[in-house]
Amino acid sequence: MDPECSQLLPALCAALADPRQPVADDTCLEKLLDWFKTVTEAGSSLLLLEGSPCLVELLCQVPKAPGLSPGVLAFSLRLAGLLAAQEDCFQYLQQGQLLPGLFGEAGLLGGAAWTAPTVRSGWIQGLRALAQHPSALRFLDDFGALDTIFSLQGDSSLFVASAAGQLLAHILALCMGGPAGAQPGLQACDWPACAQRIVGHIEEALCSAAAPRVMQALHVLSTTFGRCHGPWAQVLWVRLSPLVAGLLEKDPVPAAHALVDLLLSVARSPALSSDSSLWETLVQTLGHLSPTQAGPLALGVLKLQDCPQALRTQAFDVLLQPLACVLKAAAEAPGPPGLPAAPEGNSAVVDALLSSRSACVGLLCQTLAHLELLLPTPQRPSPWPQAALLGAAVTVLQFCRGSAVPASGVGSRLCVTLAGCVRVQRAALDFLGALSQDTGPRELLPRVFTVLLDYLSSPDSSPTVLRKAFQATLRWLLSSPQPPGSCDLDPHTQRFLGELLPVLQKRLCSPSWEVRDSGLEFLAQVTRSWAGQAGFRDALLASEVPELAEQLLQDPESYVRASAVTAVGLLSGRGLHAARGSPERPGGPQKSLLLDLLHVLSADSEGFPRRAAMQVFTEWLRDGHAEVAADAERFVARVLQAASRDLDWEVRAQGLELARVFLAQALGQPGPDCPYAAAPPAALAPGRLAQALQALCRVRLFEFAFRALFDCDRAVAQKSCDLLLFLRDRAAPCDGPQGTGGGPDAASAEAMLQRWRAGEQGQPLGPLEPEAAVALLRALDLEGLRGALAESSDHVERSPQSLLQDMLASAGVLGDHEADCY
Repeated sequence: MDPECSQLLPALCAALADPRQPVADDTCLEKLLDWFKTVTEAGSSLLLLEGSPCLVELLCQVPKAPGLSPGVLAFSLRLAGLLAAQEDCFQYLQQGQLLPGLFGEAGLLGGAAWTAPTVRSGWIQGLRALAQHPSALRFLDDFGALDTIFSLQGDSSLFVASAAGQLLAHILALCMGGPAGAQPGLQACDWPACAQRIVGHIEEALCSAAAPRVMQALHVLSTTFGRCHGPWAQVLWVRLSPLVAGLLEKDPVPAAHALVDLLLSVARSPALSSDSSLWETLVQTLGHLSPTQAGPLALGVLKLQDCPQALRTQAFDVLLQPLACVLKAAAEAPGPPGLPAAPEGNSAVVDALLSSRSACVGLLCQTLAHLELLLPTPQRPSPWPQAALLGAAVTVLQFCRGSAVPASGVGSRLCVTLAGCVRVQRAALDFLGALSQDTGPRELLPRVFTVLLDYLSSPDSSPTVLRKAFQATLRWLLSSPQPPGSCDLDPHTQRFLGELLPVLQKRLCSPSWEVRDSGLEFLAQVTRSWAGQAGFRDALLASEVPELAEQLLQDPESYVRASAVTAVGLLSGRGLHAARGSPERPGGPQKSLLLDLLHVLSADSEGFPRRAAMQVFTEWLRDGHAEVAADAERFVARVLQAASRDLDWEVRAQGLELARVFLAQALGQPGPDCPYAAAPPAALAPGRLAQALQALCRVRLFEFAFRALFDCDRAVAQKSCDLLLFLRDRAAPCDGPQGTGGGPDAASAEAMLQRWRAGEQGQPLGPLEPEAAVALLRALDLEGLRGALAESSDHVERSPQSLLQDMLASAGVLGDHEADCY
């Protein structure tokens, strides 16, 4: 501990123990505890107490001082546990009976302070930190702490109840760890006393008729088996598994979700994966739980690394049964092979689908989500019933739209239950989009495209459903197969595209801004991927979509304007923009899209469109857009001038990215993703370097970068510092004023930068000559500035000394001039 902190600590401990002193808030106490944790991790807790006896005095006074705040009491309990985590310090505190005074019945347990959840939580956390060695286990058993922990499992505060369960699992895992090389015994008498009591408590809870008690026991066991994988885990499971299996005999199964968590935790344990009784229990559980309860267990089983094939098959059937019932309800003829049969005797799934709207919606959404999660995993069952799942997803979507033809009474009920259900529509569209990874039989593509087009064109589709439909459509378009030996589109895809673009035109004119925004995002994404496809280009240019997208640059909603900027920028960059003749003079000169986007950058009142414009300009410069290449310097100068005045830090940061691209091109290094990467500076011919510096001065890049160097937003300043460091390293060979000590231009410019540093950034820096700019680059301590920017803004105030001073100042112990209040 620093000497300065050692001097401040006694006064702070005295203030904490005095209920009349207003001490800092709980945040400061948490920071103080973090500091003590750092100190104890770096050295001996016993030496800390011997060097700071004020800590022992604080812990002795806390249980006796009436009126202390719950925060201070909880802090003291946690501090005591932290110190006693080291066994020699634990023995030292025990000599003075300090720990029983804090954690035992003679301490805070019977007092009025115990009614505060903060104190109960601090008591649990203190014991959690303390329970690290055998002496702590004996202490817990001797002073009745376990009984209190058992009662706190049912605490009215969910945080306290959860922490109590976590503490029991920690203690049990500590007991089960045992000494190195020790073999656990099957008899209870061979177990540590704490383990015997906890296991006995769990056994009583598992036999209880109260579902909350069963749930508490299952949570403790789930956490324990998740942490402990040694021989003790196998012994514990052998003892408790009959009671766990006995839960399946109750109707309904109590705490089913907690039971699923426990079984999966046990199945993932390497010590238990070879236990045949575990797999038998899993088989029984899949058969006893309701379809909604069995779904998470089936998914977990299928994700296991080592699992009997018969169990995997059963689990996959459980996941597929709801979709099999939906398919059977919609068609007289048998559906595609691959889904399990849905016999009339399997009433559980049918009952779940028909019992209520909420139950039906919940089961279908869960099933679709679980299958979507399983789809990309290596544990995905093989063969995968792609065709059947595609048919099921399409059928679910048809039921939601009312276009499915029911084949039975179940189908008629599903038509009513699912009609217009947005939750199921979103889940089914997500799953349908995920199925595009494996397209399956090509003859199914028309059916997929048909249902997607129905949703995109339906006036009943909500904005959120339309967004999902656009996302699924994009995934299927980008995964659609191409004819062999051709770079054009598949006939099915080309036909669908011809039907899709008129629907997109309609959606771009929607009164809902969310729908217009979704349409523009879809247009941008498909253009980015398909701009080189001749079929797509022809169809898009024959439609009114590009013109409508440009009109949305004037949309009243800023999100839509931003999406329009991105979409129009992509279209223009790939030669797909609309003809821009003036309405008054159709044959006259075309209007410039560049001017429109510059107007967005300089005049739009919202940040999102301006950010989008900067990103488009950067991409145009990088890709050599025709309007930019005609006069790149004038373009860069105008963009940087507008970005330098912008109040949005992301616009200014993107301006530095554009400056980086221009700099790389000027130095003859086009295309690097990151020119700041650690690499030796590339050698440049003096003539080329001089020309590049002249170009940088003409576009006033130096002024923009120097202004950004002292930006109030650290991210902008860091980006500018990296840019200038890169430029300085490349400009090192340039003959400049290094030998003459700098000219007047450089001196005045450096003085201006210093005034900017003091906050006087009102005046422009003015044009710089290359020699003056290079001299200024050399004069600035850019490495030091980069190091300062890398530190957090409160790196000084975060010091322990500063924290102690602030807490003492809030208690009125220090004078105002001594505090470091931030």
